[in-house]
Amino acid sequence: MKRAPILAVIAIAIGFSTAAGAEVFQKLSGAQIRAKLVGRQLTDESHWGEIYQPNGRLVSDEMGNTRVGSWHIMKNQLCKTNPEGGGSACFDVWLSGRAIQMRIPGSTDFPFEGVLIDAPHSGTAPPPHRLADRASSKSTQSAPR
Repeated sequence: MKRAPILAVIAIAIGFSTAAGAEVFQKLSGAQIRAKLVGRQLTDESHWGEIYQPNGRLVSDEMGNTRVGSWHIMKNQLCKTNPEGGGSACFDVWLSGRAIQMRIPGSTDFPFEGVLIDAPHSGTAPPPHRLADRASSKSTQSAPR
């Protein structure tokens, strides 16, 4: 009979640790979106990145393919336009730590998600993951003998 209290304590501890580890996202206002994104990069830290420049320019890189568009805040939503693709969309922006989710209002689709990092100094430079790839390929080349 001593097992029941021990199992109950373990179950409660597991419940608390699971709840504490869950990410809690909070919806951002327009001012909060601007404060979080301007001069920063939203990325998956591997394949793609979007740099939100202060002048409304949006520079994105996906696997070495760079595109330039624009962004602005309207009615507490982030609106992005990509003239090359001809599309535009507005998103509710949610934050949890470094993690950002962009959700289409009224949609049940999975949100677009990434993390915020510092953007490279030049808005036209490839995202840091591309720069890191180039640096590591140079260091693996053999030096002349």
